[in-house]
Amino acid sequence: MVLKNTVLVPDVKSRRSCMWSVFKGAAVLILVYLITSVFFVPGYRQILKVPITETMNLLVVNRCQNQCRPRGTESLPEGIVAKHSSLEMRPLWGLPKKRESPLNLLAIAVGIKQKQLVDKMVFKFLSSGFTVMLFHYDGVVDEWKSFGWNDQVIHVSAINQTKWWFAKRFLHPDVVAAYDYVFLWDEDLGVENFHPARYISIVKEEGLEISQPALDGNKSEVHHQITSRGRRGDVHRRIYKNGECDDDSMGPPCTGWIEVMAPVFTRAAWRCVWYMIQNDCIHAWGLDMQLGYCAQGDRTETIGVVDAEYVVHHGLPTLGEPSGKKAHLHDPNVLDKRIEVRRQSYNEYKVFRRRWDKAAKMDECWNDPYPMPLNSKPMLQY
Repeated sequence: MVLKNTVLVPDVKSRRSCMWSVFKGAAVLILVYLITSVFFVPGYRQILKVPITETMNLLVVNRCQNQCRPRGTESLPEGIVAKHSSLEMRPLWGLPKKRESPLNLLAIAVGIKQKQLVDKMVFKFLSSGFTVMLFHYDGVVDEWKSFGWNDQVIHVSAINQTKWWFAKRFLHPDVVAAYDYVFLWDEDLGVENFHPARYISIVKEEGLEISQPALDGNKSEVHHQITSRGRRGDVHRRIYKNGECDDDSMGPPCTGWIEVMAPVFTRAAWRCVWYMIQNDCIHAWGLDMQLGYCAQGDRTETIGVVDAEYVVHHGLPTLGEPSGKKAHLHDPNVLDKRIEVRRQSYNEYKVFRRRWDKAAKMDECWNDPYPMPLNSKPMLQY
């Protein structure tokens, strides 16, 4: 059957239904895209962003935590922390005079009775550009005003205290960090044949971290042979003695040590020695035998006695010496202070040795570079 003049018209209702389905599908896809963009894409970005941010924060935290700041300065910005000081005096106004020479320090425990010897020492060291500090163990300060250099030196006074007591309290390594060399001397030294600048030149050339000027054997009180002046060169580091000291000797009394009446320390060596000085052992007996541990290397090479620049050690008893009226030494009721000082010194030596031995035994992280042979005993000849 043929239908003429007939037009096929689609079902409008069906068409609308199809279009609605397409629209709904598109809307769903758009909604899914939007939801994904809102919740998942930022999340993905955040996932990428969080590790980077956290890593940067951790790096900053670790860097800050690993800073070696002095205790007590944690609340301060690092740039304002002044870690070191010096003993240089400054004017009340204006700028200080510019120092041409390197900074070095002479510190002496002094009493007014030895003022003539001290005067020569101070004058010679000031002339060589040293900073000078006097520790007055007799409490007398005003009587030094007659010397022209009096106002150029630093005065510290405490009755009947040793140079080691003063040094522990007033020569902290951070206070004397500005000084290349620290001379910690007794007062009873003659310096007619000693020149500070030349001495420093020699110890620098020889690489000595701990040293002392040799003693004039003809005029000095010499306790140990190693300190006596030799004449074969500028410096000696060991002695030779039949049956005791030879080329195989590796420690005191043959090599690697000095006495402590006129010690000289580099900045690095003094930092180590200061920590070894016991706060309550003011006579420091036994300290000299352990100086090698602070020698910044092989003690047989970096500790030495300078023969080219030598001094006279008069060996004058000062600490414990009676002041004022003469003591009646034959009176059994009068205390011999010199004997008591020596007894105290020996007792402190025993305390120091016990502490050292205990510390060496207890510290599992420390290796002794100079172990003592089992059949040997500590040397004590004071």
